[in-house]
Amino acid sequence: MLIPLVLSGGSGTRLWPVSRKNLPKQFLALAGEQTLFQDTLARAAKLPGAVAPIIVASEDHRFLAAEQVQELGIKDSAIILEPLARNTAPAIALGALHALQNHPDAVLLVLPADHLIADTLAFRHAVEQALPLTEQGLLVTFGIRPDRPETGFGYIRRGENVSTNGFKVAQFVEKPDLDTASRYLADGGYDWNSGMFLFKANRYIEELRTHNPIMLEAVEIAFAEAKTDLDFIRLDATSFAKVPDDSIDYAVMEKTHHAAVVPVSCGWSDIGSWSALWLTGEKDDNGNRFDGDVLAIDTRNTLVRSHERHLVATLGVEDLVVVTTPDATLVAHRDAAQDVKKIVDQLKSSGRSEHAFHRIVHRPWGSYDSLEFGRRFQVKRIVVKPGASLSLQMHHHRAEHWIVVSGTAEITCDDKVFLLSENQSTYIPLGARHRMRNPGKVPLEMIEVQSGSYLGEDDIVRYEDNYGRH
Repeated sequence: MLIPLVLSGGSGTRLWPVSRKNLPKQFLALAGEQTLFQDTLARAAKLPGAVAPIIVASEDHRFLAAEQVQELGIKDSAIILEPLARNTAPAIALGALHALQNHPDAVLLVLPADHLIADTLAFRHAVEQALPLTEQGLLVTFGIRPDRPETGFGYIRRGENVSTNGFKVAQFVEKPDLDTASRYLADGGYDWNSGMFLFKANRYIEELRTHNPIMLEAVEIAFAEAKTDLDFIRLDATSFAKVPDDSIDYAVMEKTHHAAVVPVSCGWSDIGSWSALWLTGEKDDNGNRFDGDVLAIDTRNTLVRSHERHLVATLGVEDLVVVTTPDATLVAHRDAAQDVKKIVDQLKSSGRSEHAFHRIVHRPWGSYDSLEFGRRFQVKRIVVKPGASLSLQMHHHRAEHWIVVSGTAEITCDDKVFLLSENQSTYIPLGARHRMRNPGKVPLEMIEVQSGSYLGEDDIVRYEDNYGRH
């Protein structure tokens, strides 16, 4: 039985300002109509014999993951929530333990949620070639045949043949400098380390027990103490915090004597930077890739990504990355795109919120957009999905005015429950228990004006909530 195990816990900081902590790159549509996460799920679902996936996600992204799974119509998926990041080795162990509960012979296809694969047929063929190797007890990784001397990836040196297109792993190599990468490309015996794997779940557990028993024991304890919450498997935060932080490469693959590699050319990219995104997809005759409303004159080899209803104009430039969002703009040389994380780090250290939050914040009930913010006031545009409801809540430090722009709102304010329609409004006093619900079949759009001494999102006391938030 082939079970896709999709790892969606990454933060994607090198794709700031579009990718942020609360909405990382895997949940964004960067290379098509679907998000990278959805592309990964859809690609895996088409593999012969594949069943419903296991997804390991950050607790912060639980509703993003669940909603995007639902949009694809995927049934019976399991979503395991990590209360904090502990890298790929523990995440894969969680998936393996879950798979083994019902399928002792389960084969796991481990897929990062944020990778792009253009040639799905080539990828499918590589998986089919790798499957017989799992019957030999091998832990298979997929090596991407390099087409350029890339310094941003680790490499795998191929050893002796174990099948027609499978090889023993002779060596895992760290990210090289340009000269070394050029030598690897000329050698022909090196592949990029893709971070995708195929192996039997029980074999991974055996190898982890051999090479990192402390990690496995900690993961087993955390998994045994997990609770089912709505559609999620929620790990105990205290137990999971004791799990060592390590990647599968360091914890298992570089130590085992049973690692194999299947090389593949499938139009793969980890979309690890804006320059990597520029390399994918179609460009114009001047080597430019544009997304959104862009006016370019005398512009070459440049990536421009504009957010909705925002014109970006370039004149007399080349080799740039220009990315805009409602609250931030990035301008960088393409050669410096790998260093965008430095901006994120500086935003964190200076106490700014732009590293973590977009102006538009998605919630399980809908979204809100902070339109204006002052010393004692804030204006938000709130959109509530049909049938959805915010929590019954109270604020200690702010009052709120609500104005319905479109749709119908059911309002609870202390002991009163009433309806508001378009152009009607109400006032929520400080300290009142209140709730907003959309009883209709179309989205509810409202303007909220907050006023008070403190307007932070943490000034919320929840009494009832449909989404398990505390």
